Amino acid sequence: MTATVNGNEPSAPTGQTLVVRVSDALRRQIGEGRFQAGDRLPSEAMLTQEFGVSRTVVREAIAALRSAGLVEPRQGAGVFVLAPAPQDGAGFRDLDLARVSSLIEMLELRTAVEGDAAAFAALRRSPAQEERIIEAFQQFRELALAGRPTAEADFALHVAIAEATNNPRFAEFLRLAGRSLIPRRAVSDEGEVEVPPDYARRLIEEHDTIVAAIQAGDEAAAREAMRAHLRNSQLRYRAFLRDRGR
Repeated sequence: MTATVNGNEPSAPTGQTLVVRVSDALRRQIGEGRFQAGDRLPSEAMLTQEFGVSRTVVREAIAALRSAGLVEPRQGAGVFVLAPAPQDGAGFRDLDLARVSSLIEMLELRTAVEGDAAAFAALRRSPAQEERIIEAFQQFRELALAGRPTAEADFALHVAIAEATNNPRFAEFLRLAGRSLIPRRAVSDEGEVEVPPDYARRLIEEHDTIVAAIQAGDEAAAREAMRAHLRNSQLRYRAFLRDRGR
């Protein structure tokens, strides 16, 4: 029997799990206003019937929405939609990423925060969250190998790791800081500098090490891999900015 999503649509090709498809469908419904802030989502039983999936799939999909800060389960009452987080928070308003000092400051902050995020992700990730991390890494890798811009995919991978901590504050921090914290966007007026193939390979290797440690559930290795990646980013962009100033 073919599983369905949105009632009568056949399941998508095997690149996505049922969990991802159900969570994406619910995200769309929230984004399109079917469910608004304060609304209660349908019960587990109703969602299993609507999407033609098991209760386990529905629970994993709800967990994904919770980690993204979109819904909040309330004991004995159900799952409620949260108000969207403000897009322009009060923090980091004096940040000028055109300055070397601001760029390095934020990379140092990211090293501290995201090191622990990777460690928590290694310990706390759900199967659906692990799959999202893998999918984000694969997209990043494909773009990097093709010589195409990778900043958006890079940011998406870091957010997927932050969401897998199941502490919504990690992802909230990254979204507040914004995509401009990917330095190859910040240092170029055109949005993203070109990276040579050997540089792209180093980025792939560093991210691969992070993802592998998270998949292995190795807290210490995941923390060190993320911290090493962001420390290397500091060194790379110091060198880049020095060269650009010559």
